[in-house]
Amino acid sequence: MFHRAKLLNAKFAGADLTEANLNKTDLKNASLANIKAPRAMFFEADLGLADLTGADLREGKLGKARLVRAKLDGANLKESILMEARLDDASARGADLSMVNLVNASLRRANLEGANFENSGLLSAQLREANLRGAKFIDADLYDADLSGADLTGADLSGSRLTRVNFDGAKLDGVNFKGALMPDGREHP
Repeated sequence: MFHRAKLLNAKFAGADLTEANLNKTDLKNASLANIKAPRAMFFEADLGLADLTGADLREGKLGKARLVRAKLDGANLKESILMEARLDDASARGADLSMVNLVNASLRRANLEGANFENSGLLSAQLREANLRGAKFIDADLYDADLSGADLTGADLSGSRLTRVNFDGAKLDGVNFKGALMPDGREHP
């Protein structure tokens, strides 16, 4: 459809892009709020500064996509692939990121307050200095993730795998670790 297109500052708010091919498309600063794009492909797309507030991106293919400083507040990314994606300084407050593949993704300084990462894979993900207040990581796999300096106040990490996670300087007030596999390999009571 728009494969490799240059769509800087494009206005697609509310559009239906179900199963669209936007691989390697330049969508910097695009208005994509409330789009309906389940199963759409954004592999290696540049969505830096794009507004994806409330977007339906379920089962999307966003591997290696660049979403630096993008707005994803309230977006639905359930069962999407964001492997090696860059979401540094992005905002995804209250977003549904359940059952998402975020292996080797970078979410440094991202605002992910209240986001749902239930059953997601965040192996080797970079979440340094991220705002994860009240986020849900129930049964998530965070093996080797970097959460140094992150604010996890009130987050739910119950049942998650936290082996080799770096929590240096992280705020852990009120975090639920029940049944989590801790960095030292022991299960939290």
